[in-house]
Amino acid sequence: MAKNTICLWYDKDAEDAARFYAETFPDSALGAVIRAPGDYPEGKQGDVLVVEFTVAEIPCIGLNGGSHNEAFSFQIATDDQEETDRYWNAIVGNGGRESDCGWCKDRWGVSWQITPRVLTEALAAGGDQAKRAFDAMMTMKKIDVGMIEAARRG
Repeated sequence: MAKNTICLWYDKDAEDAARFYAETFPDSALGAVIRAPGDYPEGKQGDVLVVEFTVAEIPCIGLNGGSHNEAFSFQIATDDQEETDRYWNAIVGNGGRESDCGWCKDRWGVSWQITPRVLTEALAAGGDQAKRAFDAMMTMKKIDVGMIEAARRG
């Protein structure tokens, strides 16, 4: 286990979520699955308590202890529209939900920001191109790389 690990709470399905992330994102993997050694108030012996996993090189623990809020999200930087579409469609198409400005939630309630690098580069550049890119982004759910590039150019 890493010295510093992100702990995410799931409502009894941390193992399913970890498997999905490992199958969807490069540099991701499912690790140890720790089961209850005996019955407990919310469950029984053999239930999954904790799952160790990695998402895009980030070590995580999934704890079957409750639900999420948007105080935490994964932000995945993408290089082009194809990669943006692939991750967005994997999350939303697997029981997730779209939100605004490149955000979506997976079926377990974890928030994801699928963020093309062209957007973060435009915002970091500042000035008019940042304002145009920002204004364009505010109208989107999934980020459209072509529209961000066009807005950036003016």
